[in-house]
Amino acid sequence: MRIKEVREAMGLTRTQLADCLGVTVVAVRKWEMGLTMPSAEKLPILANLLHCTIDALYGRAGPAQPDGEAS
Repeated sequence: MRIKEVREAMGLTRTQLADCLGVTVVAVRKWEMGLTMPSAEKLPILANLLHCTIDALYGRAGPAQPDGEAS
């Protein structure tokens, strides 16, 4: 996941992000290190706080377009 990269680009500390999500700083650190993943319940909130999509957090631009369709 790209949480650390996006968080730092937003100028947020781990503490600030953890406070907004109602989790511990240790939880955020583990997400950033790939040791654990945010719960499905937290993902939309996390993406909203970081002004990105859930796909962007996973390093994906979005759903693939079928051949012949404009993006």
